Parts: sequence; C-alpha cells; structure tokens
Amino acid sequence: MKNKIIFLLLLAVFSSCNNMLDEVPKDFVSRTNYYTNEADAEGAIAGAYAAIDKDYYGITYYLFEELHGDYLDGRGSQAPLTVFDKVLDQNNIGRAASNWSNLYKGINRTNAVIANVPNIVDITPEAKNRIVAEAYFLRASAYFNLVRGWGAVPVRLTESTDLTTLSAPREPVEKVYAQILEDALKSENDLPETVGAETGRASKWAAKMLLAQVYLTLEEWDLCAAKSEEVINSGNFSLVQVKKPDDFYKIYAVETSTEDIMSVHHSATSPSTIPLYLHRPNTPPYNYSGTGYYAWLPIMKSFIGNSWSRKDLRKDFNLYTKYIGTNGDSVSLPSSSPILFKKFISNSDGLNVYSVPLYRYAEALLMYAEAECMAKGAPSALALERLNLVKRRAYGYDPAVVSPVDYASGMDKETFRNTVLQERAYEFLLERRRWWDLNRTGKVKEAFTAIGKTFIDARYLWPIPEDEINNNPALTQADQNPGY
Repeated sequence: MKNKIIFLLLLAVFSSCNNMLDEVPKDFVSRTNYYTNEADAEGAIAGAYAAIDKDYYGITYYLFEELHGDYLDGRGSQAPLTVFDKVLDQNNIGRAASNWSNLYKGINRTNAVIANVPNIVDITPEAKNRIVAEAYFLRASAYFNLVRGWGAVPVRLTESTDLTTLSAPREPVEKVYAQILEDALKSENDLPETVGAETGRASKWAAKMLLAQVYLTLEEWDLCAAKSEEVINSGNFSLVQVKKPDDFYKIYAVETSTEDIMSVHHSATSPSTIPLYLHRPNTPPYNYSGTGYYAWLPIMKSFIGNSWSRKDLRKDFNLYTKYIGTNGDSVSLPSSSPILFKKFISNSDGLNVYSVPLYRYAEALLMYAEAECMAKGAPSALALERLNLVKRRAYGYDPAVVSPVDYASGMDKETFRNTVLQERAYEFLLERRRWWDLNRTGKVKEAFTAIGKTFIDARYLWPIPEDEINNNPALTQADQNPGY
C-alpha cells in the first residue's frame, strides 16, 4: 500500500503540473489549481491514507495501544507506559502528542478531499464516489481512535488552512460517536465490494467491520451482530486452516489471505518497524537485522503463561525461547529476555512480514458471538458455533467440524462473554485489541490486579497536547484530562 501511495502522490503532482496554465509557476500547487482531474483526486486520498497510516500502523501509535495491555511490559523509554500507578512521563506525553497531531493531520486531509473532490469534472462518477467514501472511512476511523484515547475531542469537519481556523471546543463523547457513525455509514454506501490486491484500501466490508467495532464499543448489540453477520454471510472470507504453529504465517507473511478484510502490507522497500521492537538483533529466523530493541517483553504471569494451553497452536506461534545460532545450532534467549513475541518477523531476504491486519474475518465471528449473546441475554447455538470456529482453527482442527476442544453449551451470559474476551485475547495478540477490550468491558483494574499492577484512573485517558491547548482558542488548561 505504501508503494501505491508514493506512486499516487507523484502521479498527482506531475498531473497537476502538466495541466497548469503557463502563467502558473510549475513548482506551485494550490487548492484552486490542484483538484482538476482524477489523478489529483487519487493523490489527495493517498495523502490522507499516508497520514492515517502513521497512526494505524506506525510504531508510535501501535506501541501506545499495545503497551496499555496486560500481557506485556515496555523496556527502555517505553517502560513508563506500562507503569500504571503513575501518569505518563514527559517522553510518553510527547508520544501521545505526536499521535494526536498525526490523527488530526489525517482528518484535515480527509476534510480537503470531501470538500474538493465532488467538484472535479474530469473524473468518472465511480472514482469520485469511491474516493470521497474512502475519505469518510478514514475520518471515521481517526475520530474513533481519538475518542477512545482522549475522550471528548474537537470535531473538525472542514479543512483548516491556517491558525485562524483551529478554534474548536471539546465535543461530548456522544457527539463524537454520532459523527463517527454518520461518516462510517456514508462510506459503507459507496466503497467498492473489492479492492483486489490493494487490501490497504478500504472496501465496503472494511466499513462494515468498522461499524461493527463501533457498535460493539457502544454496546449496541443488535447493530453489531447485524453488521458482523453481513460480513460473515458475504461469502467473501473464510478462516485460514492450520496444522502447525507456523501455518499462521499464511495470514501474516503473505500478500493477502482468505480472512484478510483490510491490512497494510510491508516489503523490503517499505518495511514494518514492528519486528525491531519485538526481537533482539541477529536472532534468525525471527530477526536477521543487526538492530533489535526487544522493547516489548511478555508477562508470563498473565493469560499468556501457564493457563494458556500448549495445544493451542497460537501459543507457539506467538512466543519463542530459542533462535538459530551462527553454527545452525539452537540457542536459548538470554536470561534478561528469556521469552519474546514472534508473530511479526523479518526473514533472511530482508522482507518484513507482509501484512499487519486492521480487520480480519476471525474478528467478525467473535464480534457476532459476543454481541448476539449480549443482545439475547444468553448465547445462542449460532453464537457458540462461531466462537468454536475460531477455537477449532487455533488447535489445528477443521473449523467447520465439531472437535474435542469445542466450548460446551450451557454457559450463562457473563461466562460466555468472558470466554469470548479470552479468545479475542489469544487470537489478536499484538493486533491492537486487548487494551480497548479491557476498557470497553470495564475490566481494566481487574486485569492489572491479576498481574500485580495498580491502575490509577488518570491512565484511562491520554493527555491533550499542550500545543493544542495553546493554539486552540476554544480550549484552556481546564480542558486537560485529569492528572495532566
């Protein structure tokens, strides 16, 4: 996707320059002479993807979400992120500010697309509708991340071109969510059914997954179940079957898979930095690089420890204790980091794992299972079956066939929901889900107490950047989140 974005940006710039009148300087591109044709529109939406991309998949936002989970500790400058009885230190306050800034930069670019692309004449109606729908999807996604991370936030729906347009008060959480749903529903209408190999771009199914995720967060159970059901019944996706732990690389170390709904792809020319944060340097086959920060350390007294069955293939896929030494022998990791995560790796060709998922089919099944149970007050047979589809695959069984590891019927509502949450924890390890699951279900303090950590209320929300308070006339220091 990143190569595509670069290409589109270059194409857009060159197209704009070629279409300018002679009296317009070749090196000057303004809003009035940029949005003239389809290539310009493609370049503009590529710029929006590029900005949002830094937050979905860029390491600063990724580590912020992951290190708020209950199964890993940060190392070095990231260690304070995982000390929850204190507010963030200055270094990580800076990271929070960077995440805020990049999200609003992306929103500003989507606002420009929404305002300008509909007025372009030299473009097909299909392309125009799709590009505007992509902008609505990206804007909804960005505000979803903002409202979950910071609570009430400014809502900007028009392009800001200078400091005079920055004034915007913090809007109530309910109003932010209303805008998210409005944008996501608009995007669902005009996004394409398929994007081919470009799964880093939004499709109609990605919009449905976003809507289901928002409804799940808002506890709109019937709506979440219905949207998840649409994805499941589409027939476009299926679980990748596995027989051994490394078969899970058929999901991540490939261009695309049958359960890929939306993801970002990486290659030697646009590598993911995630493996560098997981591994020590020179630890093949997980990291051949001379650089490795091993900054995310597993907490083995959490749910990924003894309570996680070794028969679950996801355990050996996600965790490792040995690597291949220079003589081809097996070498144990040092006592300072005796076990590390390995879902995302870089191989001997220098290629990082191709796909970092945003949405995949397994989540549609688990969202349906949880939402249907909560809506009905007890798990239906279908909700139980869809939970079992994911578990069977995890243990190497055919998902479609009843297996010895199936969860039994007879669970009450809360037991079933907790079981789904545990399955989500195993299934989406290192996929930016655990913190939000704990938060939306009110289980944060319970989870951290279980691993011997104290969690203070100030850590539920992240600090609003001082630059925003200083530059936004509608905000004062009184608008800062508690504790900062």
